[in-house]
Amino acid sequence: MGMTTAEGRRAPVSLEERWEQFHRQGPYALLALSTVISALSVNAFGMTRTETCVAGALVVVAVALQLWWSWIERGRPMREREPSATGWVYYVLRTANAFVLTWLNPLFSIYAVMGYFDTSFILPKRAVRAGLLVTSVTMAGSQSGGLPPDSALQWVLFGGLLLLNGSLTLVFGHLGRREAEIAAERATTITELEQANARLEQAMAENAGLHAQLLVQAREAGVADERRRLAAEIHDTIAQGLTGIIAQLQVVTATSDPELAREHLTRAAALARHSLGEARRSVRNLAPAALDHDTLVEALEKAVTDWAERTGVQARFTVTGTEEPLHDEVAATLLRIAQEALANTARHASARRAGVTLSYMGDEITLDVRDDGRGFDPLVLRPRSGANGFGLDGMRARAERIAGTVTVESEEGGGTAVSARVPLVRHG
Repeated sequence: MGMTTAEGRRAPVSLEERWEQFHRQGPYALLALSTVISALSVNAFGMTRTETCVAGALVVVAVALQLWWSWIERGRPMREREPSATGWVYYVLRTANAFVLTWLNPLFSIYAVMGYFDTSFILPKRAVRAGLLVTSVTMAGSQSGGLPPDSALQWVLFGGLLLLNGSLTLVFGHLGRREAEIAAERATTITELEQANARLEQAMAENAGLHAQLLVQAREAGVADERRRLAAEIHDTIAQGLTGIIAQLQVVTATSDPELAREHLTRAAALARHSLGEARRSVRNLAPAALDHDTLVEALEKAVTDWAERTGVQARFTVTGTEEPLHDEVAATLLRIAQEALANTARHASARRAGVTLSYMGDEITLDVRDDGRGFDPLVLRPRSGANGFGLDGMRARAERIAGTVTVESEEGGGTAVSARVPLVRHG
């Protein structure tokens, strides 16, 4: 019977389940069919009254034998049955009973054919072929006109049919062995799957622990990265603004010219207001205020101009390629790198000229900041101090956050060139 699903529909019956039904119910059905047909053909085969009574008694014995076997093997699937002495007794008695019934009436071979189907499940492997051969004798006798053959022609026919049925036993034997092998492979596969599932559950439990650990580490890494970003932002805004204010005030304290002092005080006040605005803006969104209303090109041009006026160094800004609207993060990164590079030039290079070039090159955008200052040896590791701030490390970290790079070319007395290359990610 098929299984019933939650919706009330009967699930499809598998081939294995159908074979199981046949092995349980087939002997009864075949015995009943052969009994009915044999009873209707008693006169056709010339059965005497005694033979008819013997056949009837053997049918009762067959039913009792089948009931006994069904009771012994109840609840156990055919494929899980192991050969036993009880199975030997059942098979021998059933086969002998079927042989005698077929001797009395050839149509009882309908019942005897059951020996072709369950021999491999009842007998041990070494006896399967012998059992099938006995069944083939019964079937050949029935097919040749009954046992025993009563003429030379019938004997020849019996021999040919026995050879045919014997060949069929080889086929059935092979099929039986193959089914047994498939069953064994299936059992092995199921066992391996159960073991794999157990290992998978264990791995999932371990992964859950690792996942929790990775979450903690990711959270800590995110906090550390945000701290670095905040430190770099403060350095690029408030620290640079204060540096500029200090420079202007130093000029004021060193000069006796009221006009010059007033000019530098005005610049210091402007830098203070600008730095205050940057600080407030940094608290809001950490994006450069210069980009609130201007494009990157406009913001860089203003930054270069303001820097030149503040430091007295001749500076030039150049754009190559076709200008395109950039993603806010890309624009902010390039602006901050340019500001830091110019601040380093003012602080360390003692340069007379500087140049900033922004190049749009298809899928990439580059920023080059050059000066003719005293330069330095890039291979010499400079100690990091509170005076030099983030410098090159800060610029590299900013570029790497958006999958970019920063390279530096410099030599002592030959100036410095800082080049930032980042992906060109368009706005929106």
